Amino acid sequence: MFNPSRLTLARQRRGMTKTKLAAEAQLTVRSVSAYEAGDMVPSDTTIAELSRILRFPSEFFSANSLDVPSTESASFRALSSMTAGQRDSALGAGALAIELAEWVDARFNLPAPTLPDLRGHTPEAAADAVRGAWGLGERPVKNMVHLLEARGVRVFSLVEECKEVDAFSLWRGGTPYIFLNTIKSAERGRFDAGHELGHLLLHRHGAPQGREAEQEADAFASAFLMPRGSVLANAPRLPSLDHLVKLKRNWNVSVAALAHRMHALNLMSDWHYRTICIEIAQRGYKRSEPNGIPRETSQLLQKVFQALRDEGMTKPAIAKHLHVDATELDSLVFGLVMTPMQGGRTGPSTEGRRGRGQLRVV
Repeated sequence: MFNPSRLTLARQRRGMTKTKLAAEAQLTVRSVSAYEAGDMVPSDTTIAELSRILRFPSEFFSANSLDVPSTESASFRALSSMTAGQRDSALGAGALAIELAEWVDARFNLPAPTLPDLRGHTPEAAADAVRGAWGLGERPVKNMVHLLEARGVRVFSLVEECKEVDAFSLWRGGTPYIFLNTIKSAERGRFDAGHELGHLLLHRHGAPQGREAEQEADAFASAFLMPRGSVLANAPRLPSLDHLVKLKRNWNVSVAALAHRMHALNLMSDWHYRTICIEIAQRGYKRSEPNGIPRETSQLLQKVFQALRDEGMTKPAIAKHLHVDATELDSLVFGLVMTPMQGGRTGPSTEGRRGRGQLRVV
């Protein structure tokens, strides 16, 4: 049977209004509204046309309802500057990613979440606490995506239609999720990951909201990626911008983030910090990060797709299980999996496999 909530999800996932969808499908807005409200059922011909326009298989519109994250349950970095279409498209991607994650969880024993409850901590204290709980000490984090996955966080990519969205995170059924914009620089992606980790640890139940929450998450990311003791031991006073460009590789952060952290730790005067910020802008380092680092990829998803491919489960077969097109899977892991899953060897399908595969992230 036709599922009206699936039409709403598909439309929002593509960032389309009811008016735009109606125009492209040569329908009235009233008809589209009636379909989504469940007051009318579209004909098979209309479903086929909606499928073509929205780029979802016809079967997508008759599958079970998905639990689409709400704006209140997700922590967006720049909610005030986003359009409603960008927000809804990101949340729609979140719903599809959660369905993919649950499908994978049913087939593999993945790392369980080990995020401590740090509500009530200051960002600096929370960063120290989680580093202590995870045995990191003052060491730089080599790979944020690997670390998050090893601690039970499911990491996915933000899709092309959501490229203006920095990142967002949420809890769903006791499982933490982080969505990263993998089009941005690797340094910015690491900071975004730290920022969203801050939300998951500090704001699990949604308070505080708005600017205060964003400032706390930024402060957490800065302290987590650049521990106080490590920065004090390695960063000299009165460094030049060229010195900072070299020094930033100690923590694999942007030169702007390192300058901000040093200023926060009183290693730079207000005047020196302003001078560095002006020079960063003049050199164009806000647009193109100097002395860049390789992009971080997912170890967990790579292992999952490899194991499925070895069992003969192809990407189109996974997509069919989820009632989406194979390109939708690519968008959810874009930039995180270096070689998208293209196919599998001829052999027994995972459908008949008993038990769950054991994957370990190190």
